[in-house]
Amino acid sequence: MARGQRVEIDGSESVPSFYGKELRFQRERAGLTLEQLVEGSFYGATYLSEIERAQRRMPPDLARHVDRVLGTDGYFERCCEDVRRARRRGHAAYFERILEVEKRAELIEEWSPTVIPGLLQTEPYMRALFQAERAQSQEEVDAKVHGRLGRADLFEPPHHVPEYWVILHEAVLKMPVLPPRQMADQLEHIAGLARRRRIIPQVVPWNAGAHPLMLSNVMTLSFSDATPLVYTESQHHGVTVDDPGVVKRYRKSYDLLRAVALPPEATLSLISRVAEDYRNGRQPA
Repeated sequence: MARGQRVEIDGSESVPSFYGKELRFQRERAGLTLEQLVEGSFYGATYLSEIERAQRRMPPDLARHVDRVLGTDGYFERCCEDVRRARRRGHAAYFERILEVEKRAELIEEWSPTVIPGLLQTEPYMRALFQAERAQSQEEVDAKVHGRLGRADLFEPPHHVPEYWVILHEAVLKMPVLPPRQMADQLEHIAGLARRRRIIPQVVPWNAGAHPLMLSNVMTLSFSDATPLVYTESQHHGVTVDDPGVVKRYRKSYDLLRAVALPPEATLSLISRVAEDYRNGRQPA
């Protein structure tokens, strides 16, 4: 985003957006620039701008600083935890860090050997996965679906759109998680994102033999202004890794996996063929 470009904030969109809009209103009413408001804190103007635009959460120490400078009687400190909970609604606590930083990533690389990744799922696919956890109430399922659908804004301007590279196992395409027509819709959704150059997909063929990262899924995130991260997840647990040595090993494994996978154009053709099979009521071989 160009410096000085103003983005209007719709406070009705979410609790974080309401909070950010109020922060901007109070700052501008006081006649302060972003730089002036963060002066004396440990944070920069860009960080504060991203809070105003609901792209980052407000740390308590910065909230206390803002309240002190603006004379807002502790309002931003009192509300920052509410905003944090609202931002995380529908997501596991262990996913909170990724939920925030993926919006700032320059490059996201993901490998998913068992299911279509959350960023690419259609609503019926999400619901099928969440409802498989029989202990969940309908309200819990709805909250998770709403939260996951919100993440897909990542691919749409005016938000910063990262380069997103995804590798799937061929079995993921051919596992009938949904009825045939809905599976066709799911795969055509992925193909559409690829044709619009929002994502770069690859598929590891079923007969590829032994290959890297067979034992886990993985997401790597790279940034222009921070060190890269790795995120791995199982059914009820997720881990964010920032150790440089471990991150380097994961990224090397991902590069080796990319060499095993079909090229993007061949992948797009495969996805389209499998979608057509589903559309015609045929279970892909």
